[in-house]
Amino acid sequence: QVQLEESGGGLVQPGGSLRLSCAASGRTSSSGTMGWFRQAPGKEREFVAVIRWSGGNRNYHYSDAVKGRFTITGDTAKNTVSLQMNSLKPEDTAVYSCVVASSRLILSRIWSGENYDHWGQGTQVTVSS
Repeated sequence: QVQLEESGGGLVQPGGSLRLSCAASGRTSSSGTMGWFRQAPGKEREFVAVIRWSGGNRNYHYSDAVKGRFTITGDTAKNTVSLQMNSLKPEDTAVYSCVVASSRLILSRIWSGENYDHWGQGTQVTVSS
């Protein structure tokens, strides 16, 4: 059974940085999709960033809201991903959840949380002065 363990998160001032990490245990496939969604209070769940991989081929995808500020990296052999979040804004405040799909999702399917097989418990990120 796949389990996701998240770390990082916390309170940071606007303009600051945070790093989130996620490790997936119990997973052995050489392909997949792994990354992050977020949900702010009173708002719908939102795609943040993912890595899609199959063998040595990797693709990185970001939402427009975080592109240029957030960077996702990963060790696909170890099933770990990290999200470096820079220039944080109050609107980035949310619970961030790590997600993983058992296959390399086609591009049209990465944006919806319904297509991911496993979710982490979530970690709170608060951006406030």
